[in-house]
Amino acid sequence: MSPKTRSHGAAEVLAGRNSVREALRAGRRRITRVVLADGVQDKGIVSEIVQLCQEQRVSVARVNRQEIDRLAHGVMHQGIVAQVSPLPILYLTELVRQAQEAPEDAFLLLLDSLQDPQNVGSLLRTAEAVGVHGVVVPERRSVGITPAVSRASAGAVEHMRVAQVTNLARTIDELKESGLWVVGVEGHESARDYRQVDLNMPLALVLGSEGLGMRRLIRDKCDLLLRIPMLGHVTSLNVAIAGSLILYQALCARQGYGIQSK
Repeated sequence: MSPKTRSHGAAEVLAGRNSVREALRAGRRRITRVVLADGVQDKGIVSEIVQLCQEQRVSVARVNRQEIDRLAHGVMHQGIVAQVSPLPILYLTELVRQAQEAPEDAFLLLLDSLQDPQNVGSLLRTAEAVGVHGVVVPERRSVGITPAVSRASAGAVEHMRVAQVTNLARTIDELKESGLWVVGVEGHESARDYRQVDLNMPLALVLGSEGLGMRRLIRDKCDLLLRIPMLGHVTSLNVAIAGSLILYQALCARQGYGIQSK
């Protein structure tokens, strides 16, 4: 086992065309074989997948759709799955080191006890799009980086560095010691309008769970809290939507487009 990563469970089955293609493109997992359902035509993304398999000497099999359903374990599969090793999980120190070696300021995303694979996948898709250097998730009370999350992220997680930690509060302390500002997204009375804060800094953005938000200890450890103004009758946004707004606000600040950018 590499000193930079650690083992993370048994082999997995990725389901869905984007997930399988991005796993092949990223080259971070060991791919045993790709399985196509009978009747799936070799065109578009499927053609790309078959070509990548040929280049990487990954076997391709065809089976009936019932067998694909069984292999996918309930994840929507679009007629294709891949048998793969788990996504490499970094140690926190390695994740921070790589983020701080990037040309721009470190940019991390911390997820506090999110439970819905769709929300986590959507956030990871946005995080990858805006250049987040890595994602930190708790080992317990969290959905984890599952095949369903990869499917929901349209394969974006295959390119994302991930660390799992046993204690998110202690992790926040370590990130502060490393020079990152820890900013939480929470509709708290002390939170500031996210449009009025310059996020062009070494940043660790924290998002809380779908129903309860951040745990109080996590919230209290944040250097700053941000809120999203709400003008309608609904009092909050879905965590994936709220998180995506702040992630893009941070990207705008880093590129010099934000009102408060340096």
